[in-house]
Amino acid sequence: MKKKRSGREGGAERRAYESPTRQRQADETRRKIASAARQLLVDAGYAGMTIPAVARAAGVAVPTVYAIFGSKKGIVAELLDEARFGDGYQALIGEVRKVTDPIAMLDFPPRFARQIYEAEIPVEDLLRGAGMVAPELAAVEDERNCQRYDSQLMVIEALEQGKLLRPGLDRDAARAVLWSLTSREIFRMLVRERGWTPAAYEAWLAEALRRELLG
Repeated sequence: MKKKRSGREGGAERRAYESPTRQRQADETRRKIASAARQLLVDAGYAGMTIPAVARAAGVAVPTVYAIFGSKKGIVAELLDEARFGDGYQALIGEVRKVTDPIAMLDFPPRFARQIYEAEIPVEDLLRGAGMVAPELAAVEDERNCQRYDSQLMVIEALEQGKLLRPGLDRDAARAVLWSLTSREIFRMLVRERGWTPAAYEAWLAEALRRELLG
């Protein structure tokens, strides 16, 4: 005779089955809200991209938008992240995970910087064209700058452990150099204001990092 599942076992199995479905639904809702917000930026500008307007355009409740993004700043961060962390970024992640040589690891910050900053140009242009002023955009970027500082530690640690850092340069100073030179401000000045190509920026950054960090 087939053993009947207990209510607890059946509930656990049902939750395991439903969890991927709920996640897919949540991801789809997130994408739908972001898409609606992007279109509102085009049609109504940043001022017109209110949370209620986004909710109406996406066909969801206002509390749903707040629950997922928290604020307009959260929506803007999502639009930028969609551009920054796309297929090109994921491909670089796959490459860097296979690298163990410290010198080879130092080749990746310039590639990541170019990939991210070049990819976000269309969204930044959209935001500025929609009336989002520089201080508001800078507030959105501050969090990502902190994340960049944290994520670069592994490169500096590898150079330090290999005794490859320039004499007199300690870990904290090396982190500051790497973080500063890979800032989007330098990308903007060289590429967007002075007309450098992204490839020229990447080549310059790679050379500058080797010169400033390596012994």
